[in-house]
Amino acid sequence: MRNKKGFSLLELLIVVAIILIIATIAIPSLLRSRQAANESGAVATLRTLNTAEVTYSSAGGGSYGTMAQLVAAGLVDSSLQNPKSGYNYTITLSANLLDYTVFATAASTNGGRFDYYTTPDYLIRFSTITSRAPAGLAGEPVH
Repeated sequence: MRNKKGFSLLELLIVVAIILIIATIAIPSLLRSRQAANESGAVATLRTLNTAEVTYSSAGGGSYGTMAQLVAAGLVDSSLQNPKSGYNYTITLSANLLDYTVFATAASTNGGRFDYYTTPDYLIRFSTITSRAPAGLAGEPVH
């Protein structure tokens, strides 16, 4: 009599097929979850940058600061000068330094589905580029 030890090729192929089916179902959900987490982080970071700008303006005579100035003043972390959680953050100041716009732009399509921006009115809005905003909501506040 022959002693059978191990698995047959058919059994191994069935296990591999089951693993592939599970991966096909799970990976897209994981990517969507990561994008949603990155988007929530981007909105929270924009709120932090709004607060930092107001603090900088209060201490600096009414003018707003660049990202480098906010970092130098210790109001935000230097990690915001590089992509963080799938988003790039930039600050655009007006010529008289009395107005600003902070942008959170997705570093890649896997990083986030939407881009966001905020101004001194403290509203976080979707990108005005309709292809980077939810359908019909370009420029609308995020709730």
